[in-house]
Amino acid sequence: MAKSEKTSKSVASKAAKILSNPKSSKAMKSVAASALTQAPNKSKKK
Repeated sequence: MAKSEKTSKSVASKAAKILSNPKSSKAMKSVAASALTQAPNKSKKK
């Protein structure tokens, strides 16, 4: 996968919901975690 590829905000949001849901399967959580590792970091504005 190219380093320039990023996860969209909507996908990152859904992935976070999957990770916080205790009923999510191990496979779903694995995919969600993978998506979040590709999410762009939020930059803090001063």
